[in-house]
Amino acid sequence: MVGVAPLNRDCGQQRGYRAIGGGRAHLRRMLSMVAMGAATRNNARLKAFYRKLRSAGKKPKVALVAVMRKLIVILNALIRTNQTWNPQTA
Repeated sequence: MVGVAPLNRDCGQQRGYRAIGGGRAHLRRMLSMVAMGAATRNNARLKAFYRKLRSAGKKPKVALVAVMRKLIVILNALIRTNQTWNPQTA
């Protein structure tokens, strides 16, 4: 629904780049702002995840989208288990 799943741009034997798109753009914009704050300042685990991807050679936006996807997974798990956000465990 948010549109952060990678979409391929392949054609036959040619492999293109992966891009995100579709979904609700306003949610994706808000999620990217949250991910920027989490990846650069607030959440230690997400910050470490972002830094690991950057040190592995990923581009900044690719690493940021990975953090966005990780946030969605965390939020879905919280909703599924009917828990509240706890920064120490997330």
